[in-house]
Amino acid sequence: MTPTLLGRWQTRILLMETVGLVITLLFCSGFFGNPEGSGYFWLLQYIVVFGLGWDYLYIQIQNFRWDQDWPAALQWIAALWEGLFIILLSDVAEIKLPGTDTWHLGWFIVHYSFVWIAVFIASQSLMRLIFPRWRFRGGQWL
Repeated sequence: MTPTLLGRWQTRILLMETVGLVITLLFCSGFFGNPEGSGYFWLLQYIVVFGLGWDYLYIQIQNFRWDQDWPAALQWIAALWEGLFIILLSDVAEIKLPGTDTWHLGWFIVHYSFVWIAVFIASQSLMRLIFPRWRFRGGQWL
């Protein structure tokens, strides 16, 4: 599949606000023995919002590739960068994002990893089953 910008945005929002939200609610409730709080929910929303901007950059990078595709290996690199960006913003630059008063670097890494792996698996399996034409419309499911 060669994703379009609109397809990237639709897929990101759908997967983060369904699959990512289910996992985030488990973290918000302290299900994994982590500190409870709504900070995980806010971090998920920041990942979505910043990710919409990153998607624009990814489309520009994708245009330089000979096949103009975005393979799974680049998805993993993008996920690593997006997580590091939030860490650099919140932990290194000490910019307090609203709603993230209880910032725990270790729990953010665990939460982000769970969310991203679940979203990746869903994008590689469930999206293809639920939306069979999704792949042929550049990631657009609407």
